Amino acid sequence: MPDHVAPLDLLLLPTWLVPVEPAGVVLQEHGLGIRDGRIALIAPRAEALLKPAREVRELPGMLLTPGLINAHGHAAMTLFRGLADDLPLMNWLEQHIWPAEAKWVDEAFIRDGTELAIAEQLKGGITCFSDMYFFPEVASELVHKSGIRAQITIPVLDFPIPGARDADEALRKGLALFDDLRVHPRIKVAFGPHAPYTVSDDKLENIRMLAEELDAGIHMHVHETAFEVQQSLEQRGERPLARLARLGLLGPRFQAVHMTQVSDDDLLLLVESNSNVIHCPESNLKLASGFCPVERLWQAGVNVAIGTDGAASNNDLDLLGETRTAALLAKAVAGSALALGVHRALRLATLNGARALGLDDQIGSLEVGKSADVVAFDLSGLAQQPIYDPVSQLIYASNRDCVRHVWVGGKQLLDDRRLTRLDEERLIARAQGWGKKIAGSRL
Repeated sequence: MPDHVAPLDLLLLPTWLVPVEPAGVVLQEHGLGIRDGRIALIAPRAEALLKPAREVRELPGMLLTPGLINAHGHAAMTLFRGLADDLPLMNWLEQHIWPAEAKWVDEAFIRDGTELAIAEQLKGGITCFSDMYFFPEVASELVHKSGIRAQITIPVLDFPIPGARDADEALRKGLALFDDLRVHPRIKVAFGPHAPYTVSDDKLENIRMLAEELDAGIHMHVHETAFEVQQSLEQRGERPLARLARLGLLGPRFQAVHMTQVSDDDLLLLVESNSNVIHCPESNLKLASGFCPVERLWQAGVNVAIGTDGAASNNDLDLLGETRTAALLAKAVAGSALALGVHRALRLATLNGARALGLDDQIGSLEVGKSADVVAFDLSGLAQQPIYDPVSQLIYASNRDCVRHVWVGGKQLLDDRRLTRLDEERLIARAQGWGKKIAGSRL
């Protein structure tokens, strides 16, 4: 509909605007117009002000970017934040996390933990997240109510899990959820087999078949540690990624989380299949799992996105901080200060994440026609001065406290650091209640 017929719902006027696509561009004194939940205009300030708009927001000293995309996490694990720190992965999982999940995880736990995670992520500028946890139907209900965007994955393991007695029941429930949410504007359902060492060949082949039939993503921990790869070589005579390739799981819908171990053959499989890698640097550092070779993957043409992992192994859901860690770590791992510059790092946290989740036609960059998932970062503070490149100041000199405003689909979910749909004090009180209960049971 022509502009003179339909006024903009909202015109944002920041000091800087970084569309991410085209790459490396910083627009100064431009306006971004939103109509019907989508970006309808990006134009110089003077030109934008000529367009009729129901609301005009001046954003002096602020940088407008696409919403950040947390491409891997376990949302409700916020309630296990700090429960078992400073432990190696398998000890952490087998001796602490899995027993805690067996004891505590039910629908109420998922409800309170996921809502807490959504609030934390919105306050950190995250407009879309991928969730790989139990009771996905409960998590999707909270995503729906909150206004955030998400990929919800169906958890599949070879043993019983909270909410499903076996993999078959998990898949049955997941397929029902897929049908329920097929046309949801903000929720996409994918398959979430836990890891190669917890899911058998027959289950993986079933998931591959269903994913092809439904055009759904497959999200999986892969090559998280050297031990995982070594164990697979000893037990199966092949690396986990080679096994997944043999079973037909790799491809543009496949989301390989962690990938700290990448051989030449692994790299070739990722490139040839056009699979995605999701990098979780802080969780990998904390669990001493290894280093994903981000620059090597990028130069080979592999799409690399970024995720926080769960709050039990991070311990925050701060994607801006994660992106800074990723940029710094990439240089050390590659042995080059040129590796993963700030504009590419921001791309990891936005458009690459959207591509990994199969949402790059809708989100991930500020382009006319895309959904208005937008974040305003306040760069007017002491720690950001002086500003030569606002993206450099965002990645290297800012933290999530700089997030001032967040819109998802044109709806404002954070207004001047205040959540518009969620009660922060209530969420804190509920989390503290869980903390006392869980801590008390361990005494």
